[in-house]
Amino acid sequence: MPDLATPPGSPAPSGSSGSQGNAWQGHPKGSAAYGKILAGLAFAGVATFAQLYSTQAVLPIMAADLQVTAAEAALTISLATVGLAVTVIPWSFLADRIGRVKAMAWGISAATAFGLLVPLAPTFGMLLALRLFEGMALGGIPAIAIAYLNEEVNRAHAAVAAGSYVAGTTLGGLAGRLVAGPVGDVWGWRTAALAVSLLATVAAVLFLILIPRAKGFAATRKAGLRGALATLGGHLRNPRLLALYVQAFLMMGGFVAVYNYLGFRLSAEPFALPATLISFIFLAYLSGTVTSRWAGGLTARFGRRSVLLAGLGLMAAGLALTLTPVLAVILAGLVIFTGGFFAAHSIGSGWTGTIATAGRAQAASLYNLAYYLGSSLIGWSGGLLFQSLGWTALALVIVAMTFVTAVTVAVVHPRLNPPVRP
Repeated sequence: MPDLATPPGSPAPSGSSGSQGNAWQGHPKGSAAYGKILAGLAFAGVATFAQLYSTQAVLPIMAADLQVTAAEAALTISLATVGLAVTVIPWSFLADRIGRVKAMAWGISAATAFGLLVPLAPTFGMLLALRLFEGMALGGIPAIAIAYLNEEVNRAHAAVAAGSYVAGTTLGGLAGRLVAGPVGDVWGWRTAALAVSLLATVAAVLFLILIPRAKGFAATRKAGLRGALATLGGHLRNPRLLALYVQAFLMMGGFVAVYNYLGFRLSAEPFALPATLISFIFLAYLSGTVTSRWAGGLTARFGRRSVLLAGLGLMAAGLALTLTPVLAVILAGLVIFTGGFFAAHSIGSGWTGTIATAGRAQAASLYNLAYYLGSSLIGWSGGLLFQSLGWTALALVIVAMTFVTAVTVAVVHPRLNPPVRP
């Protein structure tokens, strides 16, 4: 979303600002390029998040087949997200040099190749290694996509565009899980992984076809290690960004833990649901598809702070409902929890680009670093809590994390945050 002091259609420094009337203002909502950007990034979201969480719907099947525990099976998720987390910052600096679109193209192509190898893994150790490499390649998508949006879409529509992108990621995560669950139930987790990888391959090709050439980007000069650390350090000293990073770490960690281990709860007595039916719990992602777009639109009336806090409140309320022994109430709670999470995430991820006045790709990368470290660490360690103390203990800890996040956001961000005009 920078205000770039170069003629329309010309590359401009991604972190610069200016006030000249002929500055690149970004593609307006309703234009053909705007539509292609959202469609292209939606397919990137499908390719990324279908692959990243492709084993989540078949974790109980995988644990039984490979004779590993629930927490060990969840490492197939955690190592992929660790790989993504540790590479988002290097990818962001590479994107500053070679361009956002080229970096995303490299990442999505490499990830698809690794994904096609996952079903062939001869051992559990090799499976984990391939998942790690797959995640490292996928690090070239999430943060760069937000930076690309901020540079290519008109500032007035950036919050709505970010919400649309997050909506696309929910569809990607949902598609991967809905494919993997039924296929895994019939033919095993390896065939399920192959089916998801083929889906991701199609989505990656569509992304490469649709995504427009960047107009609001110009390669940055090589800053060296000192310059890179100075950019990252500036973001980490900004309390408003730090609050969003805390939100990303805690809430994504809790979100992944819920989806990692709820399947184990539902596959055991008294529910005893098969993998195909358990995979349908991921239809709750559709609530996130709706609320992520809805949240972006509500910022114009209520401001980002209020909408983000409302999303966190929905998360806590929904999770409380999962404490009951009634399946219908548990599923309703999951829908509310998921909708609240994606509303908060769409606000948090898009907000980093407006708070950071320079180094927007790095600001977004730090958000994604926190986001996926939370997914990896809390998503895995939640299994230890679940195995030891059960679902109630895990859910109550995540509710407490939601409260800590809400307090952090409420204290750090101004109470009267100016609305974002559509």
